[in-house]
Amino acid sequence: MTKILIVEDEAGLVTLLKYNLEKHGYETAEVMDGKFVMQTVLSERPDLILMDWMLPNVSGVDLCREIRQHPEVKLTPIIMVTARADEADKVRGLSYGSDDYMTKPFSIPELIARIQALLRRVVVTPPVKVLKAGILTLDFDKKLVLKKNEPMHMGPTEFRLLSILMEKPEHVFSREELLKLVWGESVFVEARTVDVHIRRLRANLKDDKGELIRTVRSSGYAVKA
Repeated sequence: MTKILIVEDEAGLVTLLKYNLEKHGYETAEVMDGKFVMQTVLSERPDLILMDWMLPNVSGVDLCREIRQHPEVKLTPIIMVTARADEADKVRGLSYGSDDYMTKPFSIPELIARIQALLRRVVVTPPVKVLKAGILTLDFDKKLVLKKNEPMHMGPTEFRLLSILMEKPEHVFSREELLKLVWGESVFVEARTVDVHIRRLRANLKDDKGELIRTVRSSGYAVKA
């Protein structure tokens, strides 16, 4: 059974989330204090994390970054759930490692739809096991990206995004194409989200100058062959 970890310090919201998630067939676990999150993630090994931003002791965004740096759980999908609705906060949350971002108050049906969409992206088994483009190698079985044989660390959304780009080296994917291929048609995600994840992908690949993933002005992005 798919397990979802609820990281939230509002007891009423935890109860609401647990009820609705379990009604949809998910197993749940919860933690309400930031300082206990990492040990809970490592012990429970959830399939997905719902992460509140404002937590006692350690913030949700710092926890996202810590999870992404831990080799055993770095690929765990994370949805940030927070009352912070400013665009700058959304960009920061995505940049620190969350795969999706929902603002409170939110509808339960939309949350379930986003969870299902994110889990589908994670479990899809591609027909090709290894992709190569220039100095990059992507191994689906090992969930590993190599740059000149050096392993690169990245979250599941960046991994999926890079795999799409590497399937067609030099092909320019528009933001709309990438939204459809990476996030799916059933979930609303802003086009700017693609730019945030491209920046995060470049940071993981140490590609600040765009030497591996090039930006084509007014068109989109392409990985170099």
